Amino acid sequence: MKLGVSTYSLYNAIQNGQLDVLGALEWLKEQGAEHAEIVPLGFDLLDDSQLAEDIRAKAEEIGLELSNYCIGANFAGLDEAAFEAEVKRVQAHVDVAHRLGVKLMRHDVASRPHAMTGTEYFEQDFPQLVEACQRVADYALQYGITTSVENHGFYLQASERVRRLVIAVNRPNFKTTLDVGNFICVDEPSLYAVQQNLPYASMVHLKDFYIRPANYNPGEGWFNSLHGQHLRGAIVGQGDLPISDIIQVVKNNGYDGYFSIEFEGMEDCLQATRIAIANARRLWEQA
Repeated sequence: MKLGVSTYSLYNAIQNGQLDVLGALEWLKEQGAEHAEIVPLGFDLLDDSQLAEDIRAKAEEIGLELSNYCIGANFAGLDEAAFEAEVKRVQAHVDVAHRLGVKLMRHDVASRPHAMTGTEYFEQDFPQLVEACQRVADYALQYGITTSVENHGFYLQASERVRRLVIAVNRPNFKTTLDVGNFICVDEPSLYAVQQNLPYASMVHLKDFYIRPANYNPGEGWFNSLHGQHLRGAIVGQGDLPISDIIQVVKNNGYDGYFSIEFEGMEDCLQATRIAIANARRLWEQA
């Protein structure tokens, strides 16, 4: 197991100017992170190719491995021209991943409004989603990069939909970035869902949530799951998900790849990430 952090966890510090992405890498190294996952929020690596080179150089300088590159994308409900443009855009980001020196890249696949996340829309979109993922994975193969879909966005978030897509794409270099927390956003029990998708995982995100029932509104800072539960991001190990049991299942199944902390709560992101690293390491050792 290689424990690291997604730069997404430090978005608030990057956004308010407390850190830039290069400073974030240095800070993560100081906290004992073994790798960093690059999520270009607050900066753009497609338009700023020099920044990608600078990130790679900084990581090499401080001895911090770069594990994964994560971008947004949506191939659902597009006409032919828009679909082709989106495939080409994501393929251009594969080139960025190559410049970063990573061998893993997560791109989103589909999102729709809550009212359009049902089976009828998914079945309608599915062939186009499969084609897009195949074309991106085939393009990434020249660099030895494995692409992946993450379980988020409410539409392609349930474990069965993710599993079905990975199987249908049928490429050895297309898998899933398995976020252990995100399944609760579609009200799926996390431990069961992790077991369903673990065989297809290229890497694992560690995330935690506080959960409150639909009939209790806790106020500001929370959002709703697909079916109305109230959720709020938590420091890994402090929320309501069975993180200890999840880590034990992952470890007992022989997973020895990248673990990436993701924090999206209300606490100070630097303090929260530092605590999450310590909690994750302790829980892994105890599992």
